Amino acid sequence: MPSTTDVPGPSSPEAVGQELARAAQAAQGEGKRDYVQQMFSDIAPRYDLLNHVLSLNIDKRWRARALEALAWRSTPNGRYLDLCAGTLDVGALLVRQSGFTGFVAGADFAVPMLQHGTGKAPRQRLAPVGADALQLPFAPASLDGAIVAFGIRNVADLDAGLREVHRVLKPGARFVILEFSTPPSTLVRAGYHFYFHRVLPFVGRLVSGHRSAYTYLPMSVAQFPTEEALAQRMRAAGFETVTWQRLTFGIAAIHTGVA
Repeated sequence: MPSTTDVPGPSSPEAVGQELARAAQAAQGEGKRDYVQQMFSDIAPRYDLLNHVLSLNIDKRWRARALEALAWRSTPNGRYLDLCAGTLDVGALLVRQSGFTGFVAGADFAVPMLQHGTGKAPRQRLAPVGADALQLPFAPASLDGAIVAFGIRNVADLDAGLREVHRVLKPGARFVILEFSTPPSTLVRAGYHFYFHRVLPFVGRLVSGHRSAYTYLPMSVAQFPTEEALAQRMRAAGFETVTWQRLTFGIAAIHTGVA
């Protein structure tokens, strides 16, 4: 029988190494669903703080730009989906827009994230929905638009996820993706990689207390399709008039498609 000293402790170098290895595997797709669900559930209490601190609050401007791309003003009383909603920041921002009288469903399979977002908007206007992006609990062609901010790269099957969003959207409805990308400029990319791979994991680990969450982040971005490749996959999922634009020197990008 092995002694207790043979079992790696939760903070031992062996345990840390195993967790980092699991994050790397998840970024490449192996065991991704389970890792992502548990990881976001673990960091939910500090998620909003870290988002704003680590992005220097630039993420707020990016979300506002993404909502503009959603063109919700064409159907201000419609039903919208905030996919991979996390703590419901995007859905709450949409509900607060002047002239918006519709309803937003914030769907995420990490329920603790949704719980930490409650109270950001009245429940009759913004409702959390515990749901996997690959099996959305909405009827076909039932929603007037959908948006996902920094979550689509965490979906276990990207192509299936894109098809599922297309399924629930009405013909002509817009789907907007806001996601990290890799800057095209060599100089910007060098600084970006230093921050993403050195500074961000250290600060994220210090504040969140999670050993691998903010190491997984840059790994998952590195594995994510380029802007044009993502646009092609959106078209393959059935979206038309697919366009994309870079934000802040290419650190992030907004993709828009029409169902």
